[in-house]
Amino acid sequence: MTTSLPGGTWTLGDLTVTRFGYGAMQLAGPWVMGPPADHDGALAVLREAVGLGITHIDTADAYGPHVTNELIREALHPYPASLHIVTKVGATRDAQGGWPPARDPESLRRAVHDNLDRLGLETLDLVNLRLGNAQGPVPEPVAEALGTLAELRSQGLIRHLGISNATPAQVAEARGIAPIVCVQNMYNLAHRGDDDLIDELAADGVAYVPFFPLGGFSPLQSSALDGVAARLGSTPMSVALAWLLQRSPNILLIPGTSSVAHLRENIAGAGRTLSADDLAELDKIGR
Repeated sequence: MTTSLPGGTWTLGDLTVTRFGYGAMQLAGPWVMGPPADHDGALAVLREAVGLGITHIDTADAYGPHVTNELIREALHPYPASLHIVTKVGATRDAQGGWPPARDPESLRRAVHDNLDRLGLETLDLVNLRLGNAQGPVPEPVAEALGTLAELRSQGLIRHLGISNATPAQVAEARGIAPIVCVQNMYNLAHRGDDDLIDELAADGVAYVPFFPLGGFSPLQSSALDGVAARLGSTPMSVALAWLLQRSPNILLIPGTSSVAHLRENIAGAGRTLSADDLAELDKIGR
C-alpha cells in the first residue's frame, strides 16, 4: 500500500522519481563502516520506503563499504519497475574510515562494475561523480573522470550522470562535457552557498539534491528554527525538510534513517506547508 508523498515527482532525464527519496548511508554501521546493528531492521526500512511509494533511493558501494548495496539487493531485488537507484563513485574507504579519492579511470570503471554487481543490475539508472573531499568541494578538473563515466554511459552501463560535492564552476564544466541531470551538494537552511546555482539549475530542468554532514541538521542550532517548529507543533528536522521542498521545485530530498518510525516522521514533517511568515523567519537563518 502506498501513500501520497510530499513534493510530488521530478524527472531525471527519462526517469520519474518522487521528490522525497531515501538515502541509504545510515543503514551501514557507525561512521558508515561495517554492517548495521539491526540487519532485519535495515531491510524493513528499505521495504517500508518502497511500500510508502518512494521511487528514489540514494546509495554508494563505498558505504560500509558494500554494505548498503548488499542490503538494498537483499531487501528489494527484483526491483519494482518504478524504483530508481542512484549511486555515486569517486571515493573509496580506507581502514581508518576515511574517504580517499578514487577518480582515475581504472578506479571509476571498477566502482561502476562493483555497484552493478552488488545491486544486481545490468545498468545503473544514475551515477553521481563525487568530487572534492570530506571537507567539501575542491577546485580541480573534471574532464577525465566525467569522460570515463560518459564512456561507460555510451556502453549502456549507466543511464544518466550527475555530479556531487562540486563548485559551480565544476558543474558548468561538467555540463559542457556530458548531459548532467542532477547536482548533489551540501545545502540546508544554514548553508546557503548554492542558492544561485539551485535557481540556475531549476531554470534548466536539472535536479538539485542536498546532502548533510553526519548528524543531519545538527549545524542548525537556531532559535528561529526551534521557534517555528514549536509554533507548528513539529520538529526542527521536519521543518527543515519542508523548507527544502518549498525552496525550489527541483530540490529532491534523500534523508536517511535506520528506523521505520523515523522514516514515517520525516515524510509527514516534509509534507507540512510553511506559511509566508514561517518562510520569512527561516530565510534569515542562512543570510
